[in-house]
Amino acid sequence: MVNIGDILFQLFAILIAISIPILFIVMIVSFVRSFKKQKEQLDRIEEKLDSASGQAPNNEKK
Repeated sequence: MVNIGDILFQLFAILIAISIPILFIVMIVSFVRSFKKQKEQLDRIEEKLDSASGQAPNNEKK
């Protein structure tokens, strides 16, 4: 005879085992995207400050 509690426990364990790696990947992708957006925003601010102070924009990439 099959115990319903055992089936539910196994399904729950499988769900957790699958969701942990997916959560880890989502966190990495989210961190990379936010870092990229922040860099782009800082570049735009730097360009605006350069144009406001009369300097030529610095196009060198570091």
